[in-house]
Amino acid sequence: MRVHQQPALVLHQRDYSETSLLLEVFTANHGRIGLIAKGARRASSRLRGVLKPFQPLLIGWSGKGELAVLTAAETDGPGYSLEGPALYCGFYMNEVLLRLLHRHDPHNALFDAYQAALQQLRRDASNESVLRIFEKNLLRELGYGLVLDQDIEDKTPIDTRAMYDYILDRGPMRLAYPELNRPTEGVQIRGSSLLALAQESLSDPVALRDAKALMRAALARHLGDRPLHSRKLFRRVVPLSAMETAMETGLDKAGR
Repeated sequence: MRVHQQPALVLHQRDYSETSLLLEVFTANHGRIGLIAKGARRASSRLRGVLKPFQPLLIGWSGKGELAVLTAAETDGPGYSLEGPALYCGFYMNEVLLRLLHRHDPHNALFDAYQAALQQLRRDASNESVLRIFEKNLLRELGYGLVLDQDIEDKTPIDTRAMYDYILDRGPMRLAYPELNRPTEGVQIRGSSLLALAQESLSDPVALRDAKALMRAALARHLGDRPLHSRKLFRRVVPLSAMETAMETGLDKAGR
């Protein structure tokens, strides 16, 4: 099989033999694919400096199976110039895509959502809200979409003034007496935060914090026990507040 001029972005690369690279690439129409870029590490290779994350590409390849051979690659417009925390957010998205996407499983809408998130990271100071919206879209495109607009028990619309117990793999259930602080089955979240996530409007700090707790728990069910390297790296560069550390410790334990 030969493919030509396919929009793509590199998710990960590593050295292969003395002069080549192994690539994990997210493509618009073929999903995640593995490629061998022969000779890409040679000083004379025209691919040097091209096969890097966050650079839109048009690529071609030949072959079947788990690894095909890259036959062509050229830039498709300017790259997404990410710096500081935004760069680590980009690495996080790449790692999550690597962990959750199966090879050769097309996700055109997710490819567009990924590019939109990279574009927003480049120009928007609110990295956290960009990640939460990307995570929501990722789960939806993989078939694990969240119920954010109605109570799963009685099908009534979400009440912005109420508190809910979000039961993972099911949805939100209104808490009759949240002030009693009884143990819940899932993640406690405000109705206003559920609707803010549904509407992709997370400017309120409380809604953003609630959305982070919900998305972390939802993703943990699919990512498994192996920790994310990008998350560890981000923590070294941008220390968490005491509150965030406590929240993340609890969520990590819940994920296990």
